[in-house]
Amino acid sequence: MLVQVDHLMPHGFLFIFLFSSIISTNIIHACNQTESSSLLSFILSLSSPPLNWTSLDCCHWEGISCNHDGWVTDVDLPSKGLKGGNFPLSLGNLTHLRYLNLSHNSLYGSLDQSAFFLSLNNLEILDLSYNLLSGELPDSLPSRNMIQMVDLSSNHFYGVIPSSFFQEARNLTSFSVSNNTFSGQCLQLQVFHAGYNNLSGLLPEDIYNATTLEQIALPANSLYGAISDRIVNLTILTILDLNSNGFSGLLPANIGKLSNLKLMLLYANKLEGLLPSSLMNCTKLIELSLRFNNFEGDISAINFSRFSQLSKLDLMNNNFTGMLPTSLYSCKSLKAIRLSINHLKGQIQPEILSPKYLSFLSLGFNSLTNVTGAMKILMRCESLVFLSLTSSFVGEDMPSDEGIVEFDGFQKLRLLDLSHCEFSGQIPVWLSKLKKLESLNLFHNRITGSIPSWLGTLPRLLYLDLSFNQISGEFPKELCRLPMLASEQTAAQLDRGYLELPIFTSIPLILAKDTNYNFLSYAHALQYNYLSHLAPSIFLYNNSISGSIPTEIGRLQLLHVLYLGVNNFSGSIPDQISNLKNLEILDVSVNHLSGKLPASLASLNFLKSFNVSYNNLEGPIPRSTQLQSFNASVFEGNPKLCGAPLPNECRSINGVGGDNKNHQDEDQNGHQIPWMQRRLRS
Repeated sequence: MLVQVDHLMPHGFLFIFLFSSIISTNIIHACNQTESSSLLSFILSLSSPPLNWTSLDCCHWEGISCNHDGWVTDVDLPSKGLKGGNFPLSLGNLTHLRYLNLSHNSLYGSLDQSAFFLSLNNLEILDLSYNLLSGELPDSLPSRNMIQMVDLSSNHFYGVIPSSFFQEARNLTSFSVSNNTFSGQCLQLQVFHAGYNNLSGLLPEDIYNATTLEQIALPANSLYGAISDRIVNLTILTILDLNSNGFSGLLPANIGKLSNLKLMLLYANKLEGLLPSSLMNCTKLIELSLRFNNFEGDISAINFSRFSQLSKLDLMNNNFTGMLPTSLYSCKSLKAIRLSINHLKGQIQPEILSPKYLSFLSLGFNSLTNVTGAMKILMRCESLVFLSLTSSFVGEDMPSDEGIVEFDGFQKLRLLDLSHCEFSGQIPVWLSKLKKLESLNLFHNRITGSIPSWLGTLPRLLYLDLSFNQISGEFPKELCRLPMLASEQTAAQLDRGYLELPIFTSIPLILAKDTNYNFLSYAHALQYNYLSHLAPSIFLYNNSISGSIPTEIGRLQLLHVLYLGVNNFSGSIPDQISNLKNLEILDVSVNHLSGKLPASLASLNFLKSFNVSYNNLEGPIPRSTQLQSFNASVFEGNPKLCGAPLPNECRSINGVGGDNKNHQDEDQNGHQIPWMQRRLRS
């Protein structure tokens, strides 16, 4: 093409044409003249060694960077020997400035020049550390919505830092004012929020001098070290939120001096030791959350009656010992109690009925006794929405006596978890009265008998886990009528189901249900405060359920997870299963299923996990983007299956290949017969 053009126009014209085309695609405008003048005005106002600013284009000057439109974005001049006073207003003309670093120079004067700060609407990084700047700080930060890092350390600033200085600074992740000469109250901050960033290191010592602080919230960072005893200087602090960091060591012995605390959120750290007795002086506490730490000691030694305003208590996953503390029940405002995964003993006492608004109760993984007595009491908790007793009362009988059956309790209960308790007996009939129950978890017990048909009548049930039991009988067709799994109109009427404390979940694979329960993984699991996040699911894995998979299962069009593996199901996989258009996980492995895989399985576009291994299935694997994307292991143990992703191809018949397999091409053991051997047999 270039040769043809060359014959039609002069060489010089071609060069200009090509050159101008290249330039037009990579235009970088020269420095804006006004900004060039502002920079020169700035440097001329200072006494400094020469800088390499000889180019006509300021975008090429030392320490200066521009965007493609020629606007100055970066001024990076640390350690350049800059000397001068009256911080230059001319820099305020750089309206596109994002990065300003003048650290380690000898600049002096005051920053209290609002015109300079107010014009820098795009500034993200400001580093003026190690200079000779003095005076009081201005009323506000530049570019409040953009600023991310401010370093004013090692100067001669004095006075106070007004609380308005941080107002609306939503993206501020680092603020350093160490090594200055602030007088009186070092900081006038009332609120310090910098959560969900990448802050690391120790808490700065300056923070313990900010005696006007009312709130410290630094959650989900990488802060570490001990919480200093000096924190008790912050006597008007109402919120202390340091959750999800790496803090370690003991709580300060005098933590009770923070008597105005309303929220103490220290969960997901590495704190240890006994809770200080002075903690009981924090009588205004509304929420105390210490889950996922290593605290220890006899929990009954804590006089919870001092916390008359306590609404939420979360001590999950620590090393507390002793009996369930009855003093806790005198906290009449309690809405949520979680003491699970500790080493507590005892029985649930009738006094637990005292907090009339208790809606969330989790006592799992402790050594509690008398589950029948516990149920008779808890059924009278009129506000209870969430109840988890997993891996407690281990080895007892499933509570099912007449006193429970006759009482209409749990009228607001939406989630019931009695998993991993090794309860003996059958699924109790009193569960049929829980008309608001959305989630029933009886995983890993010793339940016998069949699945009762009345389970299918529970109007709100959308999550059912009966895995790892000894259940027999057939899959009841009534279970295929669950309104929340079959009717979009019914499901749409359900409210989100707010929970007072977050619950934790991960991808609901059976392999993740480790019977050893590695609780360290809980800290990294998904957490949510709404029951609406529960994936509509039926888990019947690892039982002795027999018979066929009912064709009525196609009615459960809202189902996301179906686990029927490791049972005694027989017959074919019903074609109606392809009606489950929302299905993400399907497991029917290790059964006695036979026949072909329904071709309609190819229409299940949302499948993330699929397993039909170790059955008696035969024929070609339906072709689809989803099914062929799975590992061949999910089809293994079916010697008569063929086609991708299995290595054995489907043999052709009458010259037609692929899905028209001659099922007589196998011997009695299901092994494929080579073509020559087949000809000899015929």
